[in-house]
Formats: sequence, structure tokens, C-alpha cells
Amino acid sequence: MRWLGVSDARRWLIALAFFCSIATFVVPQLELSAKVYDLLAVIDLTGSMNVADYGDSNKPVSRLEASKAALRRLVTDLPCGSRLGLAIFTERRTFLLAAPMEVCANFAPLKRMIADIDWRMAWAGDSYITKGVHHAIAEAERLHANVLFLTDGQEAPPLHHSGMPPFEGEVGKVKGVLVGVGQYAKSPIPKFDRDGRRVGFYAVDDVPHENRHGLPPKDSMTRQGFHPRNAPWGGAAPAGDEHLSAVREKHLKAVGAQTGLGYVHLNSAASVRELLSAIGESAKARTVQTATDIRGWLAGAAILSLLGAFLLLPLFDGFARWRLKQRSIHQT
Repeated sequence: MRWLGVSDARRWLIALAFFCSIATFVVPQLELSAKVYDLLAVIDLTGSMNVADYGDSNKPVSRLEASKAALRRLVTDLPCGSRLGLAIFTERRTFLLAAPMEVCANFAPLKRMIADIDWRMAWAGDSYITKGVHHAIAEAERLHANVLFLTDGQEAPPLHHSGMPPFEGEVGKVKGVLVGVGQYAKSPIPKFDRDGRRVGFYAVDDVPHENRHGLPPKDSMTRQGFHPRNAPWGGAAPAGDEHLSAVREKHLKAVGAQTGLGYVHLNSAASVRELLSAIGESAKARTVQTATDIRGWLAGAAILSLLGAFLLLPLFDGFARWRLKQRSIHQT
């Protein structure tokens, strides 16, 4: 085997395995540069987030639970040195639960806090999504963090006929991502009693289908039953399907364009690959020196070296001998 260099190669591979094994005890960590993110994750707790349109028919998962599952995965997948804060949204404002903290050092507390978030923590039933995003951006700016706002985007009551409320901040100053939660097909919204027990679904007459705050639209005088004093919005009850819910992707993209935030749809509660990609594209990163544990890589290199020395080299040696024998036969 000397002419093939197999013995020498085996010695080198065994030596490499020996040095890698020693290095796992001597050099367990290296200081490496890494991109990390500071995030303020805001979860929508309003009623439509209880729609269970994730999972399958045998085990449906609500939008809120899907959001929580995605955040728990995100805590696992974010690089060490990143910071994550938690907040909840209902009515028109964001309420801070925990300021951004380092994800690896606070892994267990973060996952516990995410698991404990419940729709019963909401203090009002309204859902002014656009105003909530504006407030979340202001809160994130105060904390020097990016925004990660998880919502289905359903405004309740619906947006006023005049359109979205103006954004008073600086567009693009605070980076981040709006995460659209929910499927594209419309589903009924669960209805709960005062004790939190589900008692059915909202019907068409249970929710407002038009925002009648402020001045009526200019064409209101053409509506049936219009009266300038007694019925400035018309006399007929507005019709619509606000009692059904789907992710309002068009609206969320418009809010993102207004504020300078990116958008991504949460396709699955089990995967955050698209979410991580959106964070990388839209959020502001910072570079840090992190202590990276390389013992796994060193141990893997030692194992591969031993496999090469005692498994692959004999196979290559046997194949080379067979080729040489075949060539000798043909030459004779």
C-alpha cells in the first residue's frame, strides 16, 4: 500500500483526529463576528386572533397560538447576542411586557413569557391596527429596537372612509416587519362568554360593518333614509362580512408602506424561515463579537478523520488494487 500513500494518509488522518480531540478541551470557544438583531415583538390579542385557521381539521391552531409558536421558534433560531422584547396589542396601543433582553442568556424566561401570553390579557375589544402599529414604532424607537408586529390586520371597527390615520413619525427611521397571521380564506370569529368559554361565533349583526365616527362620507345624502340631522349616514344598517376574518394582507402592506416596515406572511406555525429572512431584509442589524462554541465542529472533524482513516481509505485502496489488476489482465 506504500505506493498508494494509504499508510501515510492514515497516519495524517489519525493525527488530525487526535489534535481535534485535544482541541475540544483546550479551545472550546472562539470570538467571531456575527450579525444580531434587537427586536420588540408585539402580539395582537384582539378577537379575530382566536380564529383557528392553522394546523389541520383534527387539531386546529388559533392565530394567537401560531404567533406564539413562531416566536418561540424565533427565540431558538436568533443568533446569540440578539435581544428580544415582548409586548401585546389591543385597542390602539402597545403595552410593554418585557424590554429587549439577550436571547441566549434569557432563553427559558423568554419562552415562558411567550407561552403565558393569553387573549384574556386584552383590556378592550377594539382593534385599531394602524394606530397600534404607529404606537409600537414609537415604543421600539424608545427602546432602540426593531419592530416585529404579529397581527391578522383586521381593523375593528373598520377603517374610516377617509382612510388610514396619518403617521406622525419619520418613515423608515424604525425598521422592522409586519407579520400577517391567518389564512387567506375567511373564517368565522369565535365568540366567548364573560368566563372565557366559547359560545359560538359572531353573526353578521354582532359587529360593526362601517366606521361611523366623525363626519359621514360626501355621498351619504344619496343613501336610503338619509337625513342631515337624524340620519346623516343613511337610515339603513350597513351590510358587510366583518363577522368573518382572513389575513388583511393588502392593508398590512399599505401600513408597511406608510411607516417603512417590511411585510411577511406567517405560512406555518412550525416554520420561521421566511420570518428570519424578512428580519434579515427589513430589520437593522448590529455586528458584535460573540463567543462561539466550536466543540461540536472539532468533535465532528475528529470523527470524520477516523472514518476516513479506517473506512474510506481501505475502500479506495481496494478499488485502486482492483483497477490495477484489471489493467494488468488487459495488458497480458
